[in-house]
Amino acid sequence: MGNKYHKYILLLIILLAAFLRFWKLGSYPALNADEAAIGYNAYSLLETGKDEHGNPWPIHFQSFNDYKPGLYFYMVLPFVKFIGLNAWSVRIPGTLFGLLTIYLVYLLVGELFDNKKLEIGDLKLGTGHIASFLLAISPWHIHFSRGGWEVNVATFFIVLGLWFFLKGLNNIVYLFLSSLVFTLSLYAYHSARVITPLIGVGLFLIYFKYVRKHLLNFALAALVGLVTLMPLAKDLTKGNITSRMAGVGLFADTGPLARTNEQRGEHNNFQGLFSKTIHNKLVNYGLAFTNNWVKHYNGEFLFLSGDVIERNRVPETGQMYLFDMIFIVVGLIFIIKTFSQYSRSYTLILWWLIIAPIGAALTFQSPHALRAQNMVVPLTIISATGLSAIIYWIKELRFSKFIKSFVYLFIGLFVIWNFTRYEHMYWVHMAKEYPFSSQYGIKELVNYVEKNGDKFNKIVVSNRYDQPYILFLFYLKYPPARFQGNHELTQRDTYNFSTVRNFDKFEFNKINWDEDRVKYPGALFAGTDKEILEESNIVEEIYGTNGYKYFQIVAN
Repeated sequence: MGNKYHKYILLLIILLAAFLRFWKLGSYPALNADEAAIGYNAYSLLETGKDEHGNPWPIHFQSFNDYKPGLYFYMVLPFVKFIGLNAWSVRIPGTLFGLLTIYLVYLLVGELFDNKKLEIGDLKLGTGHIASFLLAISPWHIHFSRGGWEVNVATFFIVLGLWFFLKGLNNIVYLFLSSLVFTLSLYAYHSARVITPLIGVGLFLIYFKYVRKHLLNFALAALVGLVTLMPLAKDLTKGNITSRMAGVGLFADTGPLARTNEQRGEHNNFQGLFSKTIHNKLVNYGLAFTNNWVKHYNGEFLFLSGDVIERNRVPETGQMYLFDMIFIVVGLIFIIKTFSQYSRSYTLILWWLIIAPIGAALTFQSPHALRAQNMVVPLTIISATGLSAIIYWIKELRFSKFIKSFVYLFIGLFVIWNFTRYEHMYWVHMAKEYPFSSQYGIKELVNYVEKNGDKFNKIVVSNRYDQPYILFLFYLKYPPARFQGNHELTQRDTYNFSTVRNFDKFEFNKINWDEDRVKYPGALFAGTDKEILEESNIVEEIYGTNGYKYFQIVAN
């Protein structure tokens, strides 16, 4: 096939990816609290020029006192402006950047490996086509493209920065763009602030000859990045932001410290030089970090069950497919065999694979699919290399066309089975098996309150589900100016999050029915079936779109 057909095939891949990501994007999965926070804060900026807590045009959004990186909020802002405050406006930017990443992976592979030299089969499909296709159907990438996930934007900027860098080896304009784009990734997501500088170190070492030869160009490009970085660096000096980051960091886990004291206590001289040298915070936290890092390469995480956090996973599905396990092994073998041909390119991909989970490993939750999401790109490229090699080796075998066709058919059916099963688990089982993975039932509850809430002077809602106040603000389109002066954040909890317990006539708390029905006469209660007794005067039951009962409504 000629170049024209290559473009058509790539277009079909992009269209497939778009369908998988945009289909029912506004309704499934249910909007979660973080997405609602992004949407409502963008809405608040449009209405008042301040975020929900009254901070004018921030770089980090205070939100639940977790100080979210602000770039995605500003990307959502024009969508809220033109299509309104809804799930679509929050999710479209992330989905679009996911699609663009698929195209960029095609370009990146072409730049790294020269697609023409790696053409395979009668269709002459380059490895870039295969990599973009595998990313288009990737469970890891689809999951975080179907929502308002800032990490998806950070991954896009990392891939774009790499492509610009490779183009910039021969064109200084691309080099400047690379520096600018890499810096933007730091504004998008916390873990990128670890990964992007490490990628920069790798690029410097791998392409050192180019850097030394064009030192002035690289220095000027670095200066562009540093200037762009200054507002972020200044913001990071604020204590509230750094304390939140420390709250989820590895050192927030006291386990390694306790282990250090325990180990020293097992020595006769627990304060001796030997025990302090062998057993100390540096060693034990280093081991904890290494353990966290290694977990991201665990086969169960990658190919069988995925993340332990329900919001980040699909039942009985790894972050990647079972066929990826085979393709990645073959891809690594192929890389070893042909390393001298593309030594710089292979080194870059392997370096990226090594550093990709470091940001996640520096926190106390590992493996973590969200924080390590950029890992999907080098893994997909290696998987595509493996599939390319398999098809090439089959073509070179001295078997009949019938046998070769049968092998191709078997591979194709295995890929289709994996993909079909993932889609089935995602659409049919995920919301039912993980009913608390997102905020199902809240939208339905707000709809009921909008129709009936005027009859009551107080509305008490269970806080059993994550951050209900922000979802009420989002679905009610509550005037931000009124909210800014009508609420206060709680102290941070054990997970370093705060919440709002009440605003206007809404109260969000754990419901103690025997006490609260006396405390709030004439109030409307929305509680779980464990909080509201069956013999109470239940006037309505609220079900989510997954068929799960989330609330029982009682008119006191």
